[in-house]
Amino acid sequence: MIKLVVTDIDGTLLPEGTDRMPPRLYEIVRQLKERGILFAGASGRQYASMLHVFEPIAQDMIFIAENGSNVMCRGTNMATDRIAPELAKEVVSYIRSKKECYQALSTPEVMYVETDDPAYLSLMRNGYHNKMQVVPDLLPYCEATNKLCLYCGQGVEHLVGEVQEKFGKKLNVMVSGKIWIDFMNPWADKGAALATIQRQLHIKPEETMAFGDNFNDMGMLKNAGESYAMANAHPKLKEAAKHIAPPVEEQGVLQVIQERLLTP
Repeated sequence: MIKLVVTDIDGTLLPEGTDRMPPRLYEIVRQLKERGILFAGASGRQYASMLHVFEPIAQDMIFIAENGSNVMCRGTNMATDRIAPELAKEVVSYIRSKKECYQALSTPEVMYVETDDPAYLSLMRNGYHNKMQVVPDLLPYCEATNKLCLYCGQGVEHLVGEVQEKFGKKLNVMVSGKIWIDFMNPWADKGAALATIQRQLHIKPEETMAFGDNFNDMGMLKNAGESYAMANAHPKLKEAAKHIAPPVEEQGVLQVIQERLLTP
């Protein structure tokens, strides 16, 4: 019996680049709740950004935010994986040396930046709907960070090799699209976050259904007895998944939930 459904957001539940939820998602999540099945969303997005997207059902679900480094439920922190302060300071200093780049430092409550560039601030606030504060110096906030981000508007491809060489053995260095590189603890990912939820709520992997479309969903699918890769997923993820769901454009996640869990 499935007791927990967890799904990636971008490319899985929603097409990339949109934050408009299918209206029937809200009713489906409420129906799951009536049947005693929990629903969780998993994303590289900040918790505040996810709240904006899921506002109508925010009290009925669990949030796996920032690629698993922050887990929240009904405003309560279930788990946060903080980076060692000295290592976080090393990353901050490195990104400062790249004059074409900006950075963001995440904590469970708020994201901090140390630039007043209006285009960057607009992207973060109005594009991603982050809860953000501009400060003169990020270093004092390195004691509490769970994720650091490097942003380069012209693309990060030219920096990937250098960043991996410098930090790849110390941190989970994750390219998150064309303009972002994320830094987290090596063991922090969506799969580890899902395992934490399962452990705290006494839910077994075989009682879990998970959906994903890309490499950063691999750990999540491995911790679910009923694992689904989207039809639009990376081939390696399809190989690892137990099932294939219809593509994101056809609302494949909702189709599977309706057919497998809500149809008598």
